[in-house]
Amino acid sequence: MNYIASLFTIHSSIQTVVIVSLIIAFGLALGKIKVKGISLGIAWVFFVGILAGEMKLSIDHNILDYIETFGLSMFVYCLGLHVGPNFFGSLKSEGMALNLWSLVVIIAGTLFSLLLIPVTDVSLPNMVGLLCGATTNTPALGAATQALAHLGLPNSSLALATAVTYPLGVVGVIVAMVIIRKFFVKPADLEVKSLSDDDHTYIAQFDVINPAIVGKTIGDIAHMTNRKFIISRLWRGKEVILPKADTVLHVNDSVLVVTNRNEEEPMLLLFGKKEDRNWNRNNVDWNAIDANVESRVCVLTRPGLNGKRLRDIHMRAAYGVNVSRVVRGDVKLLASDDLRLQYGDRVTIVGKHEDLDNAEHFFGNSVKTLEEPNIGSIFLGIFLGLALGTIPIAIPGMASSLRLGIAGGPIIMGIIVGALGPKTHMISYTTRSASLMLRKLGLALYLACLGLDSGKDFMSTIMRPEGVAWVGIGFLITVIPVLIIGVIALHTHKYDFGTICGILCGSMANPMALGYANDTCKGDTASISYATVYPLGMFIRVVIAQMLIMIFV
Repeated sequence: MNYIASLFTIHSSIQTVVIVSLIIAFGLALGKIKVKGISLGIAWVFFVGILAGEMKLSIDHNILDYIETFGLSMFVYCLGLHVGPNFFGSLKSEGMALNLWSLVVIIAGTLFSLLLIPVTDVSLPNMVGLLCGATTNTPALGAATQALAHLGLPNSSLALATAVTYPLGVVGVIVAMVIIRKFFVKPADLEVKSLSDDDHTYIAQFDVINPAIVGKTIGDIAHMTNRKFIISRLWRGKEVILPKADTVLHVNDSVLVVTNRNEEEPMLLLFGKKEDRNWNRNNVDWNAIDANVESRVCVLTRPGLNGKRLRDIHMRAAYGVNVSRVVRGDVKLLASDDLRLQYGDRVTIVGKHEDLDNAEHFFGNSVKTLEEPNIGSIFLGIFLGLALGTIPIAIPGMASSLRLGIAGGPIIMGIIVGALGPKTHMISYTTRSASLMLRKLGLALYLACLGLDSGKDFMSTIMRPEGVAWVGIGFLITVIPVLIIGVIALHTHKYDFGTICGILCGSMANPMALGYANDTCKGDTASISYATVYPLGMFIRVVIAQMLIMIFV
């Protein structure tokens, strides 16, 4: 039986795989258990890791550090890659507001921790350590430690305070979200609310009765207004016409217009009259409208089209078809001339049958090609993200430079590649299932090693005289600001619960809590808002930790 015991006790590559695999397997199994409809999901991996550490199970420290770094960097990079295509759209519409809410959480937590100093008699350096642990922000701990070293002061207790409060800091955000959902969330708050107006196209039928556009071509009308719209079909009496730029509009022509949802009123003013027909139903049979004009969805799998603008491929002139809509992930985009295509886009084209066949071949439309995830680009992106995270950023007035670290660098690089990759003709597409798999695998590896590392000293540390008090104080610093600001944000009725969870997780730099939010909330709003607020929130927390030491110690 010694060979079985060696699988758990003797450090080796096999022993590492055995222990980490068992922690993840048991953690994910427990994550499926629900009590009154509530489950901690993937957070159980962290708790099982702590239990394994408390049972004196361990793996080689260098390997543990490698797995933890690899898991976290893969999770945050794939998260950034996933939300990247819609990141800048959400940033323009709601990004400033989301970051302001995140800033409120950060300020509230900092002020609350400072107010606890005279009440608890905890020194400022130790309170900064508790704040770093309660907000699970190790870069902030590094900045505070460097500030103390610059002042010639010891920093051992600061790091210990962070270590004690870190485990419950990870869990505290989940506890706050569970409380908010249990007692404050209404059914309407669980429905997904779009963060960007570009997320939904709008289709309507208008009659041409405006004298200002009668006798003009569609191209001339498009130049007359700054509104973005596509005319996909035109009815003239009983005849159905596929409109082109040089098509002249006549009185009483009826046009099918695809535009953004907020453009309905301007379109009514432009054309003159709106038909009372609902073209936005999910069950519209577009090919039953007329036998001569069809609608078809093609998947863009031709690498040479990645990053091309629609105006540059001349679909009307070359193939006699109109592109009406582009679906990217779960987001519907208006097929305006300046829209850049991305590998994996689902493009809706309208035209005659034989023309659609030619256009389909042009786009590629090879679904089998998309089933193969682009693993090489993911590892290249992780490398670039880690390199970005090591670049020192000098802050005026601060003795040490700031670094984005293994969490900040990859998520920012993922966002950049996801959003801007097509402009450089870089294929950043990966399948939805592969993206979800990599994110969950990375997070599970990170949590298993984080729990295993925390568990070995957890009980002995909290048994110290100040240990229990530190754990309690850290838990309050985590839960109270998140709970209060979360409830206030919810009562504004502006955001769905998933978006609020993303704000709270991002402001607390807590990827594990984000995993819980993604498991329990609809849609991707939690991931989008997390990625929107995380970079700035992490940066501000690092600066605050160093400033507290430099100014008040």
